[in-house]
Amino acid sequence: MTIGTLTIDDVLGRRSLGRTGLSAPRLAIGTSALGSIPRIYGYGVDAEQAAVTLRAVLAGPIRFVDTSNSYGAGESERRIGAALRDLGGLPDDLLLTTKVDPDASGDFSGDRVRRSLDESSERLGLDTFPLVFLHDPERITFEQAMGPRGPVEALIALQEEGRIGRLGVAGGPIGLLRKFVATDVFGAALSHNRWTLLDRSAGPLFDDCAERGVAVLNAAPFGGGLLVKGPKAAPRYAYREASDAIREGAARMQLACERAGVPLAAAALQFSLLDPRIDSTVVGITRPERLAETLDLATTIVPESLWAELEQACPAPQTWLG
Repeated sequence: MTIGTLTIDDVLGRRSLGRTGLSAPRLAIGTSALGSIPRIYGYGVDAEQAAVTLRAVLAGPIRFVDTSNSYGAGESERRIGAALRDLGGLPDDLLLTTKVDPDASGDFSGDRVRRSLDESSERLGLDTFPLVFLHDPERITFEQAMGPRGPVEALIALQEEGRIGRLGVAGGPIGLLRKFVATDVFGAALSHNRWTLLDRSAGPLFDDCAERGVAVLNAAPFGGGLLVKGPKAAPRYAYREASDAIREGAARMQLACERAGVPLAAAALQFSLLDPRIDSTVVGITRPERLAETLDLATTIVPESLWAELEQACPAPQTWLG
């Protein structure tokens, strides 16, 4: 990885998103938890807290917000839409992206994709979107996704109709995401929990994207909180109980950071921000004060010697999500 120190201008300045023709800052705000999903995060977010947070986000310096049709069964989009209406509409300088999802029955057909985008349009109050992701395509086979009347065919048609500017793919399993990137249909790829201090699964995907000019968004650099609070306070990684190897690696990293006088979260965030293959890092927030805290973490000085210690503490590849 590139070793260096980022300034506020580095973090907030807009850069090209691969070959999409879009630009965005190195940081993006993720809004999954703002949809209030206790079964995943272990806590809920009420409507007032979400509204206060979204007002701060929309008025704040990070001009990239990511959401999805499915977050909180649509509640994330509904809350963002309400905040946008209060503001008088989507600011011209704010990049807002969403994702298409199957319905509650598991239908992920082309027809469902059209309904998914219609739902997002209604909730957010937007007719067109600059970038829309096919979300978690691991819920069907690659052949179903790419086949006749499937979701990708529908997304391409929606793009041709002018409702979508660029297409992206967002999901978990790296091998599957690499197959989608290889089709050259998608201008952006979003991976979560698979490029962190504790898990390097997404490396081959990011290499593929760099070769093809595909934008990379890296989400959940904190692994769901473990790389913020440490394994004793937050023993879960990627929305599930962390393995012994992951907890042990995180504990070693936390001790190394304490010796260096650096927050573990600063190293975790900068591990993503400093990677030249990553165009933007998606960080979820649920409170207004997290905006300033995140920028502080992004610009904290991390000694080069600490990076070497953190690398040594990374768990073996067989423990990674893949």
